[in-house]
Amino acid sequence: MKPKRLIVNIAVLAGLLLLGVEAHSQELRCAVSVNYQKLLTTNQSYSSDDRKVFDNMKQAIEDFVNSRKWTNLQLESNEMIECGISLILSERSSATDFKGQLSIQLKRPVYNSNYTTGLFNYIENNDFIFSYTEGQPLDFDLNTFYGNLSSALGFYVYVMLGLYFDSFGQMGGEPFYEVAQQVCQTAADHGYKGWKSSDSQKARYWFMENHVNSAYANLRVAYYQYNRMGLDMMTKDQQQARQNIIAALKLIQQVHKTRTNLLSVQAFFDAKMSEIVSIFTPAPPEEQKEVYLVVREVCPINIPKLQGFNTR
Repeated sequence: MKPKRLIVNIAVLAGLLLLGVEAHSQELRCAVSVNYQKLLTTNQSYSSDDRKVFDNMKQAIEDFVNSRKWTNLQLESNEMIECGISLILSERSSATDFKGQLSIQLKRPVYNSNYTTGLFNYIENNDFIFSYTEGQPLDFDLNTFYGNLSSALGFYVYVMLGLYFDSFGQMGGEPFYEVAQQVCQTAADHGYKGWKSSDSQKARYWFMENHVNSAYANLRVAYYQYNRMGLDMMTKDQQQARQNIIAALKLIQQVHKTRTNLLSVQAFFDAKMSEIVSIFTPAPPEEQKEVYLVVREVCPINIPKLQGFNTR
């Protein structure tokens, strides 16, 4: 991965999206899994042909995410974005109607190292309802609702692109969150749970809203500060890199003071907490204390992970 090249791309990103410049390579390298073991333990009986439906579903999702051009950026093969989508099926009410749980994982390379850092590790509620017809490709358009599966996948693709480019350029993911917002608005009127603010605290609406609401802009700045100014600087100046990461955590803390229990703040720590512990376990006591105080206020559920940190 070449962060400097990506930063240049971010500078022209909005223009490229609008101008429709031709490009020839896909952006995502997504590992997909479809787990149907829960269905096999129900009273329904399945033949080997039925199981092929799930294999074809997996292939359809892979083709949808990996073969489609989501932007007009032209990335080299070593710049492709690594991510994962897992679908755990829990119910099958008809040959084409399913219920399950979506989980999304997104990784980012760290400059001048073989290390990759998690940007997004998100698990939805177990109430994702969708239809899938074997042999029918998944269609997607920003202004057309083709189905809950393709809309949800498209939504998370643009969320991942937003997070990814926010981590390389300050507010670099802006155009992608705007597209995710459009996907959310298009899907909200079709009766599926998860798109409206009233659906649940983990509704897709809220994750999108947290990233387009200017009141929470520091959340997005923190992704840049933590990853580009923090992790990417580790091989150059570890002390300064850690200070930049602490500054990023304090930006998250400011967002928390604005509004507690934001879904996206929790998602940040879900992706980063183990890494934070690893970075600051050998750090000076004064740095450990700063980290501890932020975690205690923003996500106290993670305090047990900071055993041994300076708390005085």
